[in-house]
Amino acid sequence: MERIALISDIHGNLPAIQSVAQELKVQNIDKVICLGDMIGKGPNSAETLDVCREISDMVIMGNWEKFIGNNPTPGDVNWVEVLGKERLEYIKTLPETIGFYLSGKYVRLFHAHPHDLFKRVFSTSPLEERLEMFEIPKLGREECETCESDIVGYGDIHGAFIETINGGKTLFNTGSIGNACDYLPMASYVILEGNYGSKEPGNFGIQFCRVEYDTIKAANQAFHSNIPQKEAYIQEVKTGVYCIDRNKQ
Repeated sequence: MERIALISDIHGNLPAIQSVAQELKVQNIDKVICLGDMIGKGPNSAETLDVCREISDMVIMGNWEKFIGNNPTPGDVNWVEVLGKERLEYIKTLPETIGFYLSGKYVRLFHAHPHDLFKRVFSTSPLEERLEMFEIPKLGREECETCESDIVGYGDIHGAFIETINGGKTLFNTGSIGNACDYLPMASYVILEGNYGSKEPGNFGIQFCRVEYDTIKAANQAFHSNIPQKEAYIQEVKTGVYCIDRNKQ
């Protein structure tokens, strides 16, 4: 059985992704897939993007990559200066969703929603919205299967969860590497286990992992930067809780 690590929502937090990269070296991982939002919020977007590119076999576009790729100078930050032209061109080319068979189940991975990178779905969202997550994506795809998904993994909401829905479909969220906001200030990622690429039914597993990292170092790097809303970001990194101001946005 192959072991596939899914990482997401690094958000410019270099100490967090460096700690996870070290963790993956001892986890006997066969493949790493990044579900986007490598950049933004934190102070080290360029560096975290480079680490993600280095350790990942596949990278999917997040809403931050989508927005910044199309708006490199949106106001608060000049992303041409922060990322450089090569990185900006790279994030524009990323696929928006991928899919593959795993032990007879069809798995799809995307950042937020199969039809809209900016639509947010929580574990508490209405059932009909959660069932939408299994539909054939309208986003740009790296696969051509015309079936609905059996297993869906995504990022975006910064809070890990898993549930089994009508008919045995499995929906899970990886949580966030660099901006976890599920009350536990540790990097969060997922390991999928199964027979990669196989249509034959078989055993599979979904394992949630948390990794300690130097949150004080991450907070200090943010403090000495000029990122927007640095106080909110620092508070979130230290506590694992969304700040009030960000919840109002």
